[in-house]
Amino acid sequence: MGPTVHPIFERRTSTWQYIVACPETSEAVIIDPVLDYSQEQLTINTASADSLLDVVNSHNYKIVRLLETHAHADHLTAASYLQSRLQVQGTKVPVCIGRRIRQVQDTFAKRYAVPTDELENAFDHLLEDDETFPIGNLTAKVLYLPGHTPDHVGYLIGSNVFAGDSIFNPDVGSARCDFPNGDAEALYQSMQKLLELPEEFKLYTGHDYPPSTCETKREPMPFATVKEQRERNKHVAGGREEFVTWRKTRDSGLNEPRLLHQALQINIRGGKLPRSPDGSRRIFLQVPVTLAESLA
Repeated sequence: MGPTVHPIFERRTSTWQYIVACPETSEAVIIDPVLDYSQEQLTINTASADSLLDVVNSHNYKIVRLLETHAHADHLTAASYLQSRLQVQGTKVPVCIGRRIRQVQDTFAKRYAVPTDELENAFDHLLEDDETFPIGNLTAKVLYLPGHTPDHVGYLIGSNVFAGDSIFNPDVGSARCDFPNGDAEALYQSMQKLLELPEEFKLYTGHDYPPSTCETKREPMPFATVKEQRERNKHVAGGREEFVTWRKTRDSGLNEPRLLHQALQINIRGGKLPRSPDGSRRIFLQVPVTLAESLA
């Protein structure tokens, strides 16, 4: 018996969040949860995360892990908040991510002046490539899927892969690779790794950006099958060399993600917020600014 999958779409950042449960034991994991950030009001709230808890409570699920596919640059993770809400009778639900998060933390701790002690225990468990772990009577396997970011992993559960940003739906194609140590060649290889799976497997995406033209307008989709991706993914049909050249050219002209600075400062901390300097509900996030030579 395969898992029960609850896809929950967060529209502000076009992010798919997933609750994946064992139907026999009701043990479950949450993948890539979102903490809501308003750039206009400079506020953070937990509406999206609370909606995940509503699903968990309505099905009497026992969450056994909080899983991140990578250090997101386009939304804040709600992993730490959910951990605090799910802790029952002293049992701490571990926040897990691929082991190469250390490389990402080192890169951005310097850029944003994040204190070392705020990173030491940001995550409870760093996952090894091909590591397996139980979700009730199910077995999940960690897939290393670099390219979009160097730390990127996916989760194979039954005939489902929760692939994060390693592949998008066929009419969207692929994710950018201009994150530090991102790599278009590596992303192509990761996509090929997914496309080599059995054709009936479902590839669940981390985001969806449905085309907006009247002729092709559709609702956000959480997954496409491997067969559908092989036949219709618009970015892989031309082969490796064409993909790598196109992806590098495309990425060189993109603006940075809208929530890049806010997201990375929170996400390398595993969703924990920076300490408030005055003990209030107000925190401060850094925005790096480059000065003109005349001002330096």
